[in-house]
Amino acid sequence: STSKAVLAEIASRPGRDTFVSTLIKAGFIGLSLLFLAALLFAPLVTVFVMALEKGWEMYFNSFHDSDTLAAIRLTLTVAAIVVPLNTIFGIAAAWAIGKFEFKGKSVLLTLIDLPIAVSPVISGLVYVLLFGAQGWFGLWLQENDISIIYALPGIILATMFVTFPYVAR
Repeated sequence: STSKAVLAEIASRPGRDTFVSTLIKAGFIGLSLLFLAALLFAPLVTVFVMALEKGWEMYFNSFHDSDTLAAIRLTLTVAAIVVPLNTIFGIAAAWAIGKFEFKGKSVLLTLIDLPIAVSPVISGLVYVLLFGAQGWFGLWLQENDISIIYALPGIILATMFVTFPYVAR
């Protein structure tokens, strides 16, 4: 009987609902952060475990391989070109969309969202259909000795296509 009275008094206190709702919110936020951390760190941990599977010495020796150095050089070159271009064009597109009303604004928004909406497989297929040997521009590119597919210009175009929406949005 006294425990019922104590529980009734605690339940009738004014700050109880706020405290409980704060605990529930904190629990959900913590659970969300834990889930996010798992999504971010699980692949990262897997990469490091696989990279260091044969030890630190083997890992650092792999940097002496010419293919590894070429891959690093290619990645840094593409990043050095794509980041400034995407920054300039992304800010310009975001400014135009946010500041002005113009014909074609919906088309621009659609083009910006296209890489997010379209499967990477379909994007790659379209890329090959446009710039491949049998593609729309393939003959002209071959006649002018221009390589796009599996070459630096193609990698830059593909990277810009994939990353542009994240800058513009």
